[in-house]
Amino acid sequence: MEDLDTLRNDLLARVRDAADLDSLEAARVGALGRKGAITALMKSMGELSVEARKERGAALNRIKDEVAEAIAERQTALSEQALRTRLERERIDVSLPPRPEPAGRIHPITQTIDELTAIFADMGFSVAEGPDIEDDFNNFTALNMPEDHPARQMQDTFYMPPSGGANAGRVLRTHTSPVQVRTMLKGKPPIRIIAPGRTYRSDYDMTHTPMFHQVEGLVIDTNTHMGHLKGCLVEFCRAYFGIDDLPLRFRPSFFPFTEPSAEVDIGCDRSGGELKLGNHGDWLEILGCGMVHPQVLENCGLDSTQYQGFAFGMGIERIAMLKYGIPDLRTFFEADLRWLRHYGFVPLATPSLAAGLTA
Repeated sequence: MEDLDTLRNDLLARVRDAADLDSLEAARVGALGRKGAITALMKSMGELSVEARKERGAALNRIKDEVAEAIAERQTALSEQALRTRLERERIDVSLPPRPEPAGRIHPITQTIDELTAIFADMGFSVAEGPDIEDDFNNFTALNMPEDHPARQMQDTFYMPPSGGANAGRVLRTHTSPVQVRTMLKGKPPIRIIAPGRTYRSDYDMTHTPMFHQVEGLVIDTNTHMGHLKGCLVEFCRAYFGIDDLPLRFRPSFFPFTEPSAEVDIGCDRSGGELKLGNHGDWLEILGCGMVHPQVLENCGLDSTQYQGFAFGMGIERIAMLKYGIPDLRTFFEADLRWLRHYGFVPLATPSLAAGLTA
């Protein structure tokens, strides 16, 4: 029986010395597996007498049970140890700063709207909004556009399909000027608003998309004149582009809803194949403006002999492209995350004239 005592001590030592679950499994297979030490001894008992088999079988079963119990206890201990090690390795220290992960970005359109809103709010303007689907009166007629005006043609404007007469004359607004009309119809002067929002026209290339954004401004009062318009736009352009001496040039133009009308150019330099804004002797058209046409005032229920005002409008994508060097208008709407990470802005940094426009 001494050989069994030696075997028992050896097997228990292997179990006790197992440093991990893999080593413990190897000890179990070496003791209790099909080719294990105890299994081999049990298979060799056929050569013994009946009494010897009983005695040796009982002894082997005791060793087998003792080894199995030792394996179970060691397995529990090693499992708990492995769990503690894993928990320690995967522990999260909530006092540490977060891991650097890709952060969200503010789209340049949203950033630009916030910037121009901050500038005009400092001048006393409020933000006005209106529906994207407009009727013919607000989008065209009230703005002094004749029936044969090119903007009314099907190739330029998205008309809503008629449905039992309910959508007759309904269009996707081609500019945000209907917001000006709604504001004049709803309240009396003094009026000082900007109207940023989506607009729609049937066009698509590097500088045009079927849906784009505009901001228009409207000031109506009893003593508003062209000098006020010029001062307002000079201050806006210099604040938005961050160039204190940015020159502006007002060229006579024509719009049905303003008289007199003007297009505004800003100073630039195109030499070397690059566009640089500033006082460099060249010019770039940026927006349209003018004094509100008396007929528009009358169409909106205002006495043109008592009130006068000015209006202006510009493409938000256009001024964003100029300021931030974005070459293709179509990329604004392609939902490319790489583009947004490059041209986007840090969230929660609200533009202001005091803290700075660009986040």
